[in-house]
Amino acid sequence: MPELTTAIPANDAPKVGNGISPPILEVEGLKTHFPLRKGVLSRAASYVYAVDGISFSIQKGETLGLVGESGCGKSTVGKTVLRLIEPTAGRIRLEGTDITALGRREMRPFRQEMQIIFQDPYSSLNPRMSVGNIVAQPLIIHKVASGRELEDRVGALLERVGLRAEQMRSYPHEFSGGQRQRIGIARALALNTKLIIGDEPVSALDVSIQAQVINLMMDLQEERGLSYLFISHDLAVVEHISHRVAVMYLGILVELADKREIYVNPLHPYTEALLSAVPVPDPAVRGKKRILLEGDVPSPIDPPSGCRFHTRCPYAEARCRTEKPIWREAAPGHWVACHLR
Repeated sequence: MPELTTAIPANDAPKVGNGISPPILEVEGLKTHFPLRKGVLSRAASYVYAVDGISFSIQKGETLGLVGESGCGKSTVGKTVLRLIEPTAGRIRLEGTDITALGRREMRPFRQEMQIIFQDPYSSLNPRMSVGNIVAQPLIIHKVASGRELEDRVGALLERVGLRAEQMRSYPHEFSGGQRQRIGIARALALNTKLIIGDEPVSALDVSIQAQVINLMMDLQEERGLSYLFISHDLAVVEHISHRVAVMYLGILVELADKREIYVNPLHPYTEALLSAVPVPDPAVRGKKRILLEGDVPSPIDPPSGCRFHTRCPYAEARCRTEKPIWREAAPGHWVACHLR
């Protein structure tokens, strides 16, 4: 394995977009490998292939849902796109500008356009800072506002997400989980935000509160033209908020399509299995037959050859074990990596 580099590799996964307008985010052949070091010299003995060559795009005002099992690399994708984790290879473009290898100072203007909402609304907030100071930090760091203007903007942000302006002097421990997540959303909106990465932003909340936060995010998207990369393992939530859905397995994308298409006509066996596990809320409606996958998820340190899903796939053939499937457009806007579809 060569040393970490940001050079783009040969990639058989084309850019995927809806073609309506230039995408706000383009990801090409993205790889994020973590070295496992051993010995006195701490040399890399092996690598964790957390993200191993994925490509996708997001249009302005669009929500792309990214789903998959825990440990498949979803959160790593989001953090790499934001350059919170440095990519091993590939390209990240924000509104056509390549930000993959920009230095800290060069990235500063782009930080204003990309923000993240973390999974845990408590640990992502500094308990020693008041809510007003937490929301004001992006405005102070980027020298956007100060004094009375700063206080007014913070109060307006809190009110927009369903809190009261006078609560800016309270501390995170004085709020419920749903209110803390609203504070996280207000912080993400403080600057000229165009793209928000939601790293399972509602998974730690009660179901009723989840609906409120999701509806808030959708309202803000309509008002401000926001684009979301919505990372989640909850397929029902993803179906509600997303325009398109990408399915990830062991560091790679296996399927990507419009949400209606992927929920009605899944092509990849892994997607079929995920959708079969979604509970049907109406007891009078008989749900789909549950597809039980055998075996454990392989280690990202030593992923299987050929199709990475073949060790658990009920339809696997001989060539699935040796030949890597090509990422192809099986139908207009419906991409899949499977020999059988």
